[in-house]
Amino acid sequence: MAIMSKNPFRNLKGDIFGGLTAAVIALPLALAFGVASGLGPAAGLYGAIATGFFAALFGGTPTQVSGPTGPMTVVMGAIVASHAGTLPEAFAIVMLGGALQILFGFARVGHYVRYTPYSVVSGFMTGIGLIIIIIQILPFFGLPSAPGGPLGTIRALAMLDPRTIGFNAPALATISLVVIIGWPQSLRRFIPSPLAALLIGTLMGVFVLQGAPTIGAIPAGLPKIHIPVFNLSDMGGMIQAGFILALLGSIDSLLTSLVSDSITRTAHDSNQELIGQGIGNMVAGLFGGLPGAGATMRTVINVRAGGRTPLSGAIHAAVLLALALGLGPLTAQIPLAVLAGILMKVGWDIIDWGYLKHIHMVPKDKAVVMIVTFIITVFVDLITAVAVGIILAAFVNARALGEEQLKGIHHHSGEDEGDLSLTEEERELLRKAKGRVILTRLRGAFSYASARELGRRVSQQILGRMIDIYDFSEAGYIDPSAAMALDDLFKQARSGNQTILITGLSGKAKDTLEGFGVLDLVEQKHRFKTRKEAILAALDMVADSKEG
Repeated sequence: MAIMSKNPFRNLKGDIFGGLTAAVIALPLALAFGVASGLGPAAGLYGAIATGFFAALFGGTPTQVSGPTGPMTVVMGAIVASHAGTLPEAFAIVMLGGALQILFGFARVGHYVRYTPYSVVSGFMTGIGLIIIIIQILPFFGLPSAPGGPLGTIRALAMLDPRTIGFNAPALATISLVVIIGWPQSLRRFIPSPLAALLIGTLMGVFVLQGAPTIGAIPAGLPKIHIPVFNLSDMGGMIQAGFILALLGSIDSLLTSLVSDSITRTAHDSNQELIGQGIGNMVAGLFGGLPGAGATMRTVINVRAGGRTPLSGAIHAAVLLALALGLGPLTAQIPLAVLAGILMKVGWDIIDWGYLKHIHMVPKDKAVVMIVTFIITVFVDLITAVAVGIILAAFVNARALGEEQLKGIHHHSGEDEGDLSLTEEERELLRKAKGRVILTRLRGAFSYASARELGRRVSQQILGRMIDIYDFSEAGYIDPSAAMALDDLFKQARSGNQTILITGLSGKAKDTLEGFGVLDLVEQKHRFKTRKEAILAALDMVADSKEG
């Protein structure tokens, strides 16, 4: 556990200030995310408390501050829309996502989650940012949110009668948006811009621009426990949704951990962080809260304010709990339009403008992956977007990987005078064979990405030869697909009455070829330690065939 690893009170003053500052930032965002999810402001607050405290206590990033984030809120909004009549199922999915994160941690896949292609992450995050902006348009104008996510909002906007739009709500939303964008940098260390927007917007709504819809009071007291309910008929869909929460929360958290590491010059424990995030999300689901993840802005604010240990994250959660127990009457007057203005800025910040700015310089296939992931995220659904994005990225990466691996195939028959890969003696020996012997040198790794083309290229070169020598002395990794490609080549050679010699085979490459029975096609006397030995043996066979 992170909090137990060292003395938790070694940086008490900095942690207190960091936790308080992070809580001030988290409060308006938690309320806004709760409303945006369809569960209400209390759910956002409870989610921030649960994930903020338990992820700090059990996580692997000392300075991380966790809570509801834009991406997790959008996913949760889709889950709520699908399980609106059975909220216990929705919270069961949150708990399931947390359990999967814990499983990821114990399975030690934390390091691999970070390998999710950036083009997929960028497309997904950009889509999430646009979704947040779109679904906040109606609340921005003081109108109720439309069902059906971004497409439902677009349909509602197309049918909207402008005469139904009042003045006060859009004015409040605009004020909050202007405040959060233009709040002076010199004041941000005392009053963060989201809190300033919330306070100024609410005061304007109470005293000047009255009558705009408000969020209502948060129920006082501790939240109720939600016993998870699993519908066996929809278990597949629940697992899918839980997996997306787990995957997105893990990526979001570990990316934030990397940001924290870069600022503090420390190294986080990825797998322990996933366990902490999973425990936090399970508790959040149990108490009817939003799922959360490591929040980059809150974490950076915590570090800059002096937070250095998990105590700062726990203090941030404790402050939010105190507010939740006594905040109910105060939240009743917060206009929904003010929260919409705040979330508009959040959505804008989530969009990957850096990638979009340079997309014309990005390789076309990577740009296509990003754009396809983005479009599916916005207009289809989040689960499909992640699945399609990862599959497309895998194909794109396989193509690039295959092209790189194929550079490791070299053929030698002694005829190329400029070939410096062989010694002069080896080249001279091959020349004596007069093209009847070809040496195929395999250098580097070979996998499924290059297997098909490996077979095609080598097959073209060995046609008409008497003896094929395969030099594995510089081969590293050979996966089962590449092994089977070699198996086909060896069988092709045998059917053409060609003799196969191999040299330099050892290590994992040898284990793979032996395991798949590829070496059964090569006689023991035709296996050599060095390239020169194999070439000399080939020349003897050529000479014997002439005498015969």
